[in-house]
Amino acid sequence: MVDFEVVELPETDHVAEGDTAPDFTRPLVSGEYWEDASLSDLTDDGRVLLVFFPMNGAFPATYVWNEIRDREWGSDDLTVVGVSISDPYAHKRLIEERGMDYRLFSDPQNGVAEEYGVVHDLDGMAGVTEPRPAVFLLDTDRTVEYAWVAEEWPDFPDYDEVEDAIENGA
Repeated sequence: MVDFEVVELPETDHVAEGDTAPDFTRPLVSGEYWEDASLSDLTDDGRVLLVFFPMNGAFPATYVWNEIRDREWGSDDLTVVGVSISDPYAHKRLIEERGMDYRLFSDPQNGVAEEYGVVHDLDGMAGVTEPRPAVFLLDTDRTVEYAWVAEEWPDFPDYDEVEDAIENGA
């Protein structure tokens, strides 16, 4: 049995449906290599499901990516990509260990989460933050079609609801 306390997170003014998602450039990691890429590079090719998740060693990261992998999200017109504070080396290991066919942005300073309004201050670690779990479905103009942001820790998206938004629009 996992031993943790559920914590209510403070309200946040996060990016919402109808907003234009902020563009950013960070190292984008695959199972083979990484290179700097921007979110707009991805949305130029189609819709993007942007998944914020805690650092790779945290159990929510494993749960989130196992679920997304098992549901086989992603297609020619939908790119699924993650964002967390973990460095490119840790991302590469996570991709290999989980057998993922997804790329992950490395954002060690948590600046992207800050721009999206999804920062989570880690208890007992002054000055250390990570993204709270969040999912944003973006169209080719970076308009948010669907948004879900955790209100407690740990919390996970309603995967069926996300899948419905992907398949039918928000």
